[in-house]
Amino acid sequence: MCRFLAYRGDPVYVADLVCAPKHSLVHQSLHAEEAKTETNGDGFGIGWYGERPEPGLYREIRPAWSDENLASLAEQVRSRLFFAHVRASTGTATTRANCHPFKQGRHLFMHNGQIGGYARIRRKLDALIPDDLFEARQGNTDSEAIFLLALANGLAEEPLAAMARTLAIVRAATRSADVDEPLRFTAAYTDGESLVAYRWACDDRPPSLYWRESATGLLVVSEPIDAEREGWREMPRGCTLIARPGRPVEISCLNAAMAKAA
Repeated sequence: MCRFLAYRGDPVYVADLVCAPKHSLVHQSLHAEEAKTETNGDGFGIGWYGERPEPGLYREIRPAWSDENLASLAEQVRSRLFFAHVRASTGTATTRANCHPFKQGRHLFMHNGQIGGYARIRRKLDALIPDDLFEARQGNTDSEAIFLLALANGLAEEPLAAMARTLAIVRAATRSADVDEPLRFTAAYTDGESLVAYRWACDDRPPSLYWRESATGLLVVSEPIDAEREGWREMPRGCTLIARPGRPVEISCLNAAMAKAA
């Protein structure tokens, strides 16, 4: 499984969160503690918002721990909202196009988990993606398929309901194909203003997710990046975090939304 970090708040240098902490995301690329695999060396990526409406994106197939360009870039890029991800492939090729985060216009998305039996339902899911979004697809991962399907289902307008509809569609497809492997979905999405994070699995064993809010910003991570464990809150299973500008963080029930969508 992969590891990721999302930040929204006062502008900070990417390196301060991605590289510098004792258990930083770069450290987790070699020594993850709460993942299925300790090593996440199948590429990495960062996506950040600057002065333009669309985010910048840097993705590489080298492991995060061995890329000097990542360290240099992270030391220079200062952002109010950014995503970072280290990848452990669940079967698709290690290419830049398959590295997270994924970008579509002003939107960013990254995922930790899997669609069990994806190869058996891939054509069915691809057929549900509208032509304009399918043309923008660069890779062949299950994660990018979920992202594009969710955008088609109204992710930008209704991040909870749209993702519930999307997961319900994927779950129905796996059932109809008699797939025994689980659908596990821990993910983050942003439109450049709001930050949304999801934690769900059909077998009630979703990948780990934590969040911490301070006076300066909000952090959402696969694993705490420092030893201050009391400051971190574990995201409840089957829930969604939504942080909108000027409003308190909301924790909503994704399970209930999926039941409604089914």
